Amino acid sequence: MTFLEPLSYDIIIIGGGAAGFFTAINAAEMAPEARICILERGKELLTKVRISGGGRCNVTHAEFLPKELTRNYPRGEKELRGPFHSFMTGDTIEWFEKRGVPLKIEEDGRMFPESNSSETIIDLFLEESKRLNIEVLTKRAVQGLKQKDGRWEVTTSQENFTTEKVLVATGSNPKMWEMLKDLGHTVVPGVPSLFTFKITDARIKDLPGVATDAVVRVKREKLETSGPLLITHWGMSGPAILKLSAWGARELSDKKNFEIEVNWLPEVSPEEITKELQRLKKENAKQHPQNYAQFGLPKRLWQSLVNASGIGVEVRWADLNKQQLEELTNQLSCGTFQVHGKSTFKEEFVTAGGVELKEVNFKTFESKVCKNLFLAGEVLNIDAITGGFNFQNAWTGGFLAAKAMTTDSVA
Repeated sequence: MTFLEPLSYDIIIIGGGAAGFFTAINAAEMAPEARICILERGKELLTKVRISGGGRCNVTHAEFLPKELTRNYPRGEKELRGPFHSFMTGDTIEWFEKRGVPLKIEEDGRMFPESNSSETIIDLFLEESKRLNIEVLTKRAVQGLKQKDGRWEVTTSQENFTTEKVLVATGSNPKMWEMLKDLGHTVVPGVPSLFTFKITDARIKDLPGVATDAVVRVKREKLETSGPLLITHWGMSGPAILKLSAWGARELSDKKNFEIEVNWLPEVSPEEITKELQRLKKENAKQHPQNYAQFGLPKRLWQSLVNASGIGVEVRWADLNKQQLEELTNQLSCGTFQVHGKSTFKEEFVTAGGVELKEVNFKTFESKVCKNLFLAGEVLNIDAITGGFNFQNAWTGGFLAAKAMTTDSVA
């Protein structure tokens, strides 16, 4: 097949997702005369933005100190501290509000558009791209990327392109990772992050939808997190589990089966639990433990843990022996559950892995291996816990890359 003369641009963005669009829009505003093009391999744009946050788009998180913000990144914590001093949460809020999309903060710190719809973010990106004359081409899977005579040549199934500067924002696309490896980059193999635990256990079998704060620890690993835990039809989810999966992405990647320990009462020590149970045994002697939930636990969860301690519905507090009290303390403070599988969030998955961070200049997000090659978003070996942090990485990287690509001389 013979191609026509390559199409020439000043900046080409590979990847029509969050980081790609944010970079393109900012670059076009900083350099209005620049010819900018976005190449997207699929027929749809911004697909992860659309499904993020249950279709509401968790834009960022209300954490306004760079050092504290970086603590939500299992990979990238050290590298993002500098960039977050240049562009972070407050800048993100201002950026969207300036363009008519105010954000709101929810109780857990997550931030969404006031419209509660990801379509608001998508519409904004598409309208801004049109206003700024950014060319957006879909069904353009990149098949080749090489540098020749100081310019980048980008080959797709339909056309050839040439550009001075190129930004790769393709997430965990294995084909792009291979191309970057061919250019001399080191790529850390990808493994799933942010996954839920499959657990088959009588204690939680009939409790889907029950949620409470808990501390979760992976046995025989130095992995422990806390936060809301949600019992599901297939096992356990919620922020506590998702944070644990993010921090333990590498350690748990090759484990099909492992054990976790759940403390359902993170604010109460085992000694305090035992003391309170003994008080209940004395003061509520004629009551049945199954009938009244204690420690502020959801009633169904309390009943299940009482039952798992060998305490039937007919048993009264006065009837409890030392062994039953000890077992109930254990169930409340350190119950062991067998995990026999992991589930990711289909399209909304996050991958730990990507371009080795030592090979990137985090003042500009330019490759240290190839001049005028920039990288932003999840193509880098950066990932975060759930809560809007992965998008904040995309916005920060995209903004700083745009600034660098439109500045003639960057230190």
